[in-house]
Amino acid sequence: MKLEKEKHDRREKKKSRDREEDSELNGKHKPSSKMKQSDSRSGVCSFERTLSVSCEVLSNSSLMFMSSSSAGKCEAGDADTLEDVKVDPDERNDGRQESGSPEINNNSKEKTRSKSSKERHNHKEKSERTADARDSKQEGHRCESEAPVKMKKKRAKDEKSSEKHPSGKKRKKTSSEHEKNKKIKKDGDQEKKKKDEEADKWKWWEEGKSSDTQKWSSLEHKGPYFPPEYEPLPDNICFYYDGQPVKLRPATEEIATFYAKMLDHEYTSKEVFQNNFFSDWKEEMTKEEQKLIKTLSKCDFRQIHKYFVEKSEERKNMTKEEKQVLKEEASRLLEEYGYCLLDRHREKIGNFKLEPPGLFRGRGEHPKMGKLKKRIQPEDVTINCSQDSKIPEPPAGHRWKRVQHDNTVTWLASWLENIHGRPKYIMLNPSSKLKGEKDWQKYETARQLKTKVNSIRKQYRRDWKSREMKSRQRGVAIYFIDKLALRAGNEKDDESADTVGCCSLRVEHITLHRHLDGQEHVVEFDFLGKDSIRYYNKVPVEKQVFKNLKLFIKHKDPEDDLFDRITTVKLNKTLNESMPGLTAKVFRTFNASTTLQDQLNKLTTEDMTVEEKILSYNRANRAVAILCNHQRAAPKTFEKSMQLLQEKIQKKKEQIEEAKKELKEARKAHKDAPSDKSKKLLEKKEKAVQRLSEQLKKLQLQETDREENKVIALGTSKLNYLDPRISVAWCKKHQVPIEKIYNKTQRDKFAWAIDMTDENFQF
Repeated sequence: MKLEKEKHDRREKKKSRDREEDSELNGKHKPSSKMKQSDSRSGVCSFERTLSVSCEVLSNSSLMFMSSSSAGKCEAGDADTLEDVKVDPDERNDGRQESGSPEINNNSKEKTRSKSSKERHNHKEKSERTADARDSKQEGHRCESEAPVKMKKKRAKDEKSSEKHPSGKKRKKTSSEHEKNKKIKKDGDQEKKKKDEEADKWKWWEEGKSSDTQKWSSLEHKGPYFPPEYEPLPDNICFYYDGQPVKLRPATEEIATFYAKMLDHEYTSKEVFQNNFFSDWKEEMTKEEQKLIKTLSKCDFRQIHKYFVEKSEERKNMTKEEKQVLKEEASRLLEEYGYCLLDRHREKIGNFKLEPPGLFRGRGEHPKMGKLKKRIQPEDVTINCSQDSKIPEPPAGHRWKRVQHDNTVTWLASWLENIHGRPKYIMLNPSSKLKGEKDWQKYETARQLKTKVNSIRKQYRRDWKSREMKSRQRGVAIYFIDKLALRAGNEKDDESADTVGCCSLRVEHITLHRHLDGQEHVVEFDFLGKDSIRYYNKVPVEKQVFKNLKLFIKHKDPEDDLFDRITTVKLNKTLNESMPGLTAKVFRTFNASTTLQDQLNKLTTEDMTVEEKILSYNRANRAVAILCNHQRAAPKTFEKSMQLLQEKIQKKKEQIEEAKKELKEARKAHKDAPSDKSKKLLEKKEKAVQRLSEQLKKLQLQETDREENKVIALGTSKLNYLDPRISVAWCKKHQVPIEKIYNKTQRDKFAWAIDMTDENFQF
């Protein structure tokens, strides 16, 4: 019993030492500085649990020893239990030595102390190695309580992935999906850009109208952009005269290149063009060059022409990178010169680039075609800006003609062009406040004419029977402006193109027919209007107008003026007395907008498709263009584009025929053996026929629209004579996207109308 008691005491002492060592280890063990906080906590938690298990095992071993009858069995059981918790083998050996003498027991105590210290050192090194290993991984260990949750989530994700892709491989995006995602991203970026632009847009119309005299409070800009200087031709490119190469000085050579570039144009075949060019070219030559070059017929520009054709082809065949460089340079110039600060707001400038030198072409048979348009120098340019702004810097070595601060005008720079001696201007973009206010005022004045037009019409009818020839001519002229939307016409000099308006009509421009094509009192007009566009029209007029015209042409020659007692200035003065601000142009705007409003109300119905509504709009616009004589030559590509469109229509018809055959077969199959599958197939074929029929209808509407617009210019009236609020209200009322009527530039120009107009607006 004494031996058993001593063994029990030794075990109790050892158990006490182990507890002390455990507490020391818990106090001294610190995680490596590299370990994350979560790693440190998980390591401590795990270590504490291990020690706790060890203590419980030791306690159970003591109890087993007290109830056992054999010391050997107890020691063996003790060792087995410690093996389960991975106790060091030395400790198990030490346990077997406990059955020895007291000296051995004392040695055993010393060894246990040294082993405990060694264990602490080994455990510390092991902890540091474990921490380093954790740091090398992408994610640290979590507490054991979190591990099952993560494993469950991962398992669920893997199962879900394996359901979608049984092969276990990650599915690659197809090209169509990639393109779709790319398109969605692009659309999102465009939508964001559009919203940003709208947020930054200056809604000047919400601030009220500006003063009629003062156009701006502050104006700052960079001045105009001058075209680059002339680069001489390479040495191997020569001008030939009478078969011999001639080296021209740069100024003379530059003018020669203007003519050479146009060799394949019909202008250079016209005698007027040739004479004007050669005359102006000779003036720029040196005396030696003038003595040598006597006639244009001996001049050979073909090698120069070929050089510029090749240069043009090189530009067309530029790489994407080269084109990008040019695009970036254009963007840089636009950013530097294309904007100004108007009343502290950033506004776009319309034409910030000065026109480079060249040869004047003109429209129609202009008498000055071929004359030299000289290079504009800074010394020719007058700058207009606010007094407190930074004055634009002229190009190096130059100075401005003048700098002024006139806020009653809207132009930024001005100069005189040498062909007609008239001033030209750099103005703001049509989307700017100054241009928008001017448009708004123009259409408001035209709307006011509605309340005065009946009294004006009564007045000019009374003038038809006046005893004064001047009043009769004025009454008939205003009648033509009102009924035919003719321009008033300005007086022309001999060096201008022979274009006329109402007040400048000559006797030769009209023919009177008492009866024509089943109508009475018909006037046949035939003259060149603005831009040398022919105006040809047969119009039945009132009997009193017909009588007055016969009176006006009596005893006159064909080249005499029809209205020889009135002028445009006097006519507009009379109109202004009838209503402030009224001119012949306002009358033209009024008639154009009234025609559009009436035609839209007549041609549009609610049951139309969007495509049919757009066709109705274009037809209404076409009626205005015909009224205003807005014509154009048929586009060069018209025939080819119409042929392609007709081929599409024919192909679509063939597809419809094929689809109808398939539909017939599907109906028969469903009738013979009805089933859900045959029913779905039948519905699918019916939808296909319907879809193809709608596509055919769209193409046919497009064909009709193109054919009707072949020689009609819809854009001129849409931009200059039609109140945009009519179109905006029509779009909102009939759910037609405004983008179908106005492009981006036009929407910017009429932003004020789009913002302020509701669907109930009527002109």
